[in-house]
Amino acid sequence: MNAKIKKTLRTIYDLSVLFGFDPLKTIETIRGLPPYFRDLQTLKNQKLSASKEFPFGKFFPCLKERYSESGTAKGDYFHQDLLVARKIFLNNPLVHVDIGSRVDGFVAHVASYRSIEVLDIRHLSNTVTNISFKQADLMTPIDDTLVDYCDSLSCLHAMEHFGLGRYGDPVNYDGYLLGIENLWKILKKGGKLYFSVPIGPQRIEFNAHRVFSVSYLLECFNDKFKIDQFSYVDNKGDLHENAMLTDSEVNNNFNCIYGCGILEMTKI
Repeated sequence: MNAKIKKTLRTIYDLSVLFGFDPLKTIETIRGLPPYFRDLQTLKNQKLSASKEFPFGKFFPCLKERYSESGTAKGDYFHQDLLVARKIFLNNPLVHVDIGSRVDGFVAHVASYRSIEVLDIRHLSNTVTNISFKQADLMTPIDDTLVDYCDSLSCLHAMEHFGLGRYGDPVNYDGYLLGIENLWKILKKGGKLYFSVPIGPQRIEFNAHRVFSVSYLLECFNDKFKIDQFSYVDNKGDLHENAMLTDSEVNNNFNCIYGCGILEMTKI
C-alpha cells in the first residue's frame, strides 16, 4: 500500500472517529463477541455446582482486552510523566509549580510524594491532597506575586496548545511565545524547568497543537535557559534519554514526524 493511499485511509478514519464512529472499535467488538458468549455459557454451567451463588447483574461486555497487552508502557505521556516526576523527586526542590500538564498523569505522579502547585486555563473542580490549583491564563501578564516564585517548574505537552482555542483560550498565533516568557518570569534564577512539546517538521495541526522543529525549539530558549539534558520519544513511542544534540540530529528532528522533545533546563 503506497503512502498516498495510507494517508487517504487515515483521513477517512479520523473523520469517522470525529463524528462518533470508530471502524477499528467496531471490528474489535465483532471479534470479541464469540468468546464472550462462549465464556458466558461456561460460567452459567459452572454456577450449578458453585460453592456460593453470585446472581448475575447487568451485562457489561469487555470485548477487546483478551487481545491487548497488560498495559501501555510507551508513548509521549507515559515516558515524559515518569521521567520528569523522577527528576523532581531526585532534585527535591523547595517549591514546584506546574503549568498545564496532565493532572491524571504527571501531576498525580508528583503529588504521590510531595506538594505541587498547578496553574491551568481550565477549572479543576475537585480537591486532591498535595495539589494546590489556581486557574490562570499564561498568555496574559502574570501577577507580580508569581515573579521569581519557584525554584522548579514544569510544562509538559501543554505549550503547543497555547493560542489555538482548543481549551477555550483566546486565539493567538504567537501564544506559545507569551507562555515561554511567563515561564521564565515565574522561575527563579538557577531554577529548573522541565518542558516538553511535540517535535517534527514544524507545523500547526489546527486546532489540536503545534509541532516544533528541534532547531526552533532550542532557539526559543537560547538566551533564557541552559539546556542540561535533552530526551525524546520517537515515532514508535519509545524513550531515548539524554540524547546528544548534534547538528545532524537536530536538523532532521531526530527522525521524528510526530515525537516528543523533553528538555531539562536551568534558568540563566
